[in-house]
Amino acid sequence: MEQAYKMELMDAREKKDKARILKLEQHVYRKSSTREWTEAIIFAVFAATLIRIFLIEAYVIPTPSMEGSLLVGDFLFVSKVNYGIRTPRTIAMVPLVHNRIPFTNLPSYLQEPSLKAYRWRALEAVDRNDPVVFNYPEGDSVYFFPERTWSINDYRRGAVQEGRPDHHQKITLGRTKLTARPIDKKDHYIKRCVAVAGDTIQIIDRQLHINGKPGINSRYLQYIYIVRYPAGTVINRSKFEEWGISNSPSVNDILQEGDGFMVLVLSDEQKAKVQSLDSKIVIEPAPMESSNKIFPHDLANYKWSVDNFGPLYIPKKGATITLTPQTLAPYRRVIQVYEGNNLELKGNEIYINGEATNQYTFKMDYYWMMGDNRHNSEDSRIWGFVPEDHIVGKPLFIWLSAVDGNLRRVFDSIDCSEVRIRNKSCFSER
Repeated sequence: MEQAYKMELMDAREKKDKARILKLEQHVYRKSSTREWTEAIIFAVFAATLIRIFLIEAYVIPTPSMEGSLLVGDFLFVSKVNYGIRTPRTIAMVPLVHNRIPFTNLPSYLQEPSLKAYRWRALEAVDRNDPVVFNYPEGDSVYFFPERTWSINDYRRGAVQEGRPDHHQKITLGRTKLTARPIDKKDHYIKRCVAVAGDTIQIIDRQLHINGKPGINSRYLQYIYIVRYPAGTVINRSKFEEWGISNSPSVNDILQEGDGFMVLVLSDEQKAKVQSLDSKIVIEPAPMESSNKIFPHDLANYKWSVDNFGPLYIPKKGATITLTPQTLAPYRRVIQVYEGNNLELKGNEIYINGEATNQYTFKMDYYWMMGDNRHNSEDSRIWGFVPEDHIVGKPLFIWLSAVDGNLRRVFDSIDCSEVRIRNKSCFSER
């Protein structure tokens, strides 16, 4: 057949029959429909992957740590350009997924080959009070469960045993393996950046202070309250749902309930509405105790709680601090893990890369992230600073918001100074 085709084409050329030549040449180069569809799909996946990595990505929020500002079921578009496009570390990966292959317990990438990280020039800086998407700083060594991911530090601090004893048992018995992840494959979180590099933060009786001055409080900031009322009193909860308070017990809103009290997560506005239900209601903040689970996990030197915390300096690139064995704890992971130094404490001497020193100069900027649901958020008060190379992007708008199949809104804006919307692609938002 090939010989016959060549003879026919040669004959057409000898006779200078242009129409016949064109027809014969088009026929030999024409692609099959299967090949055309295959090439179209490959191109679409390739283009979508590039857009997702470098320009914009969609996420959904699964937990209420930003409740009152961003709600469970909010689908966001996040810009990778605003804070500077970040080149990926991993290049051998399953396209269009983050760190695990759907419906499996398998990683979606290979550690090698890898690229050196680089961030292009940013369009804007990360500002205080901006909601920011970032990679979970402690997510380099994790235990994965379908319900959630735990870091090895969660396990060491006892958080897994307290939160999920069944998970703790599996880890202890070796039934769940520890997984190492590069920066760009750590879980995605979204929090509000309340302090930037060079700031000093302090929380006094729940009020955040930045550089000695009270920080801006979102209208929808929430805390856990104990709501007390006389035993036997019937509280009318018919408007709880309308007010954004669940009328059934859940970890998000009514954490527990007894005769004469409820434990609720409330904003100031919700608190006033609950108070209006009965003049005999007494609402008081739930006590938050100092704990070794609170950053920097050194209860001997830092007796902090989520409500009374600091003061603490946020590392800034080029800034030098003085270190002692008593003040080392907040910056140990920065020096050792994020900035790749060998750190040792020998008696009262600090050794960095083999040399005794009492000073350190930071190589990167860092940020302090907190959830608006202040008592129901695992944030910087638990795991510390967010390095600049962990910043992923800026939420642009909510393109869809739905829960239990019910549509709440589409294409709603995000006001970065006061995000006014309620709360896996991939947010492991806790």
